[in-house]
Amino acid sequence: MYRWPGESGGAGRVIALPARSIVRFRFPIIAFWAVVAVLAIPAARRAGNVLRVEGQASQTESEQVYRLVREAFAQPIAQYFAITVQGPIPVDSAPFAALIDELARDVRAEPYIRQVISFRDADDEMLVSPERRSTFLVAVLTAEESGTALLRTRDVRALVQRVMNRHSPRDGYETHVTGAPAVEYDVRTTSVEDARRGEQRSLPLAALVLVLAFGALAAAVLPLVIGVFAIVCALALVYVAAQFHPMSVFVLNLISMIGLGVGIDYSLLIVTRFREELNRGQPTREATLRTIATAGRAVVTSGLTVVVGLGGLLVIPLPETRSIAIGGVFVVAAAVALSVTLLPAALSLLGREIDRPRWLARRLAWYHAPFGWERWARWLGHHPWRAITIGGITVAAITWPLLGIRIGLPRAGWFPAGTDSDRGADVLDQMGARGAVQPVRVIVRAPDGKRIVAARYLRGLRRLSDTVREDPRVARVRSVVDIEPGLSVLEYSMLYSDVARARKRHPEFLGAFLSPDNRVALMDIQLADTTSLLTAMDVVRDLRRVRGTVAGLDSVDVLVGGFVASGVDLQTQLLLRFPLLIAVVLVTTAVMLFVAFQSVLVPIKAVVMNCLSVGGAFGLIVLVFQHGVGATLFHLSAGTGAIYVLVPVLVFAVVFGLSMDYEVFLLSRVKEAFDRTGRNDQATMEGLSATASTITSAALIMIIVFGAFSLAKVLAVQLIGFGLAVAVFLDATLIRMVLVPAIMHIAGRWNWWPGVSERQDPKG
Repeated sequence: MYRWPGESGGAGRVIALPARSIVRFRFPIIAFWAVVAVLAIPAARRAGNVLRVEGQASQTESEQVYRLVREAFAQPIAQYFAITVQGPIPVDSAPFAALIDELARDVRAEPYIRQVISFRDADDEMLVSPERRSTFLVAVLTAEESGTALLRTRDVRALVQRVMNRHSPRDGYETHVTGAPAVEYDVRTTSVEDARRGEQRSLPLAALVLVLAFGALAAAVLPLVIGVFAIVCALALVYVAAQFHPMSVFVLNLISMIGLGVGIDYSLLIVTRFREELNRGQPTREATLRTIATAGRAVVTSGLTVVVGLGGLLVIPLPETRSIAIGGVFVVAAAVALSVTLLPAALSLLGREIDRPRWLARRLAWYHAPFGWERWARWLGHHPWRAITIGGITVAAITWPLLGIRIGLPRAGWFPAGTDSDRGADVLDQMGARGAVQPVRVIVRAPDGKRIVAARYLRGLRRLSDTVREDPRVARVRSVVDIEPGLSVLEYSMLYSDVARARKRHPEFLGAFLSPDNRVALMDIQLADTTSLLTAMDVVRDLRRVRGTVAGLDSVDVLVGGFVASGVDLQTQLLLRFPLLIAVVLVTTAVMLFVAFQSVLVPIKAVVMNCLSVGGAFGLIVLVFQHGVGATLFHLSAGTGAIYVLVPVLVFAVVFGLSMDYEVFLLSRVKEAFDRTGRNDQATMEGLSATASTITSAALIMIIVFGAFSLAKVLAVQLIGFGLAVAVFLDATLIRMVLVPAIMHIAGRWNWWPGVSERQDPKG
């Protein structure tokens, strides 16, 4: 293991890289990564095809409902498309009616479609808009297709387009395909496009910052190569992992964000230190060894802290969080491995050529001038308490909105903007029929050997139906006691006294709402169009509270499911485990830093400072997205009213790890100076002056990368991208450049207790 003469840092005793071997075997290392690239690129391109949008935990109540709907009924309406049609003439007119019949006939002819419902064959006014110029058809998939419904989205849209191509565009008809499978398909495809757009937006700007930071094109290219290569490696590993574990589609965006961010950041640190050693007169080989032993060690330490933050998500037993944890660990591990092996190997070959073209470096020398940062470091050394006071007040003001955070499904902007499913959902909103395609689904199951349509249970079902219908947030209830309006419980008892005859009378309805063994009944609750997703979650919670109080249903199972209920279950699961995630990440990170720096105060201070970064990021997320302050910048017409539960969980896990990067970069350099001089104040000023430019450039790159994703079309990605961008900004400016060095000046020799004795720090 390479150790620079005279180096005695605590972190060096913990993490030492085989520097001499990396330099000696640089050609085999470069060849190895070339082979990895050849193997990884094809798999990375296919990664988006194996990811999924839905991701419920298998034991949640909503998942049980979904499974029972698919398995318990003869003609289940489990997955279906809503095909909206708008026209310039009333739907009752002959041309419009003929078009609807043509659409229904062609869609019904497909083998994967079990049933098509339109206003032409169903006496249901909800299928037609009040002004009678808009309608929608419901295309129900067969039970065999329910598990892979989103794959049929393209087929249905192509079929609808073929029908519309037979008509002249001048006829003025407009069609869209929406519904749960279509939304899932659009979220997946949009996520892939968002990842590609995010990379295209951020790479040129990141390249500009790198050129500015290095003053050399050759040095600027290497970090970009490492960042992109890390993404490719991670996506290839995700493709393999998806064969064994369900992987969320949000992994694509997370890998792109983190891969570019940490890949470029780590490379920036390595290349900057290498050029610094060359400028000190070191030969290429010795400069490479010194870089690996110092900057390489900091990269590994930093990477481990990021992995801890992301790995903490594994304590939450949900496919979404675990898949994101796996993808995040993959991309960080790839970035670290590339930065401490391939990059030093390439640097040892390039040597002084890394500074090409030299005329550019001379023109940009002002950017690296340490004088401004040295003056700032000296001011902090003389006024640490003033810096802490100003910084503390600023952090408190930014974090204040966090006290009003509301977790839930956002009331606006949830569907990917501008997609076919989003436009179709807008048509349904205008018709007041949004609840028809996102109903709250209630399963009522009688004990073994009992019929749910027996007289004793019918009374309970009617009471439940009446209770739900009285809620102003509910527009309609469909169940076995709501087939024919006006029928009494006695009349329903007579109807179901001969279930076979009842099935002949209502074959389609009872095939979807009553199981063949008559034990399980389905109740669909369609919410009013004024009910937002956030309010719909309250409907689900209220329904789960009152179900056990309905007389006549005390001996049956009443399960509440559907899209909104799955959001409630996901939120409950995540919030239940979130405290454990926080504890695991805080404790593990503190222990790692204690071992690396052999200090008690360093890990405590780092954890507290990181919590300030996270708190500030959460406060700004609430202010901008939940309350809508500046939301128009992110293509939102108003505030979301709530923050999706995945956002605080992921932002905490990712930010806590990423913000530790700059802590490790700064502290490693301060500790290096302290080991050499034994003077804390001098070491703090020297470490801050030496790393400020690098940290600023690295943070600017991360802000650019994350900021590009805050303009995505998928709201969850926007929230995460914005949260990461503002967290990095706060961390690299207010936290690392103000609060951390100010506290280190005040703490004096206690920064390094118990690893350093008083004798080693004569100033104290």
